[in-house]
Amino acid sequence: MISSIFPDLPPLSFDEFIDGYPDDSPFRYELRRGVMLQMPKPKGKHSEIAGFLIKMFNLGIDRQQVPYFIPRECLLKPDDTTGYEPDVAVVDRRCLAEETRWDRASVLERGVSVKLVVEVVSSNWRDDYALKLSDYEKMGIAEYWIVDYLGLGGRRYIGSPKQPTLTVCTLWEGEYEMRQFRGVESIDSDIFPGLALTVDQVFNATV
Repeated sequence: MISSIFPDLPPLSFDEFIDGYPDDSPFRYELRRGVMLQMPKPKGKHSEIAGFLIKMFNLGIDRQQVPYFIPRECLLKPDDTTGYEPDVAVVDRRCLAEETRWDRASVLERGVSVKLVVEVVSSNWRDDYALKLSDYEKMGIAEYWIVDYLGLGGRRYIGSPKQPTLTVCTLWEGEYEMRQFRGVESIDSDIFPGLALTVDQVFNATV
């Protein structure tokens, strides 16, 4: 369940959100258009899939010998009233010198710093398919994966009948081109071209 922890307060700026971010909380927090929301931390299958992707991406980073890493936690800042904590973010270490909030608060503001971001879909699927997609596109993040292992997304996004779907959004001339993968199909990634991973392997969190 997602809830606003300060529903009656005026909109927060991103700086106010960072300054008021609760320490040592069992929850994560995001800022949506000035509203601070309490987010449950990933559990069960959600957490298993995210952990599996982190492992596979790290193998890809080592294989390609690129200066990328996956932070344990980070916040993405599309604008002054919004901040997201993604399930997985692949970060380009070479860009951190230009990220003025990184050392103090693990905040990334420049899309070029983030090579790939992953959201594992839960009951708030509209955020992943619409709101976050738009904001990650606006930031200029090169690749965005929407991992819908339960097939929760709207029919306009994953078709009818609904079925588990992994959507890869690739930035092209400032807009995302969306490709959908299912079952035994191999996932096509520009960031990790040699990944050799099927959708079923991701959803089952095993190779």
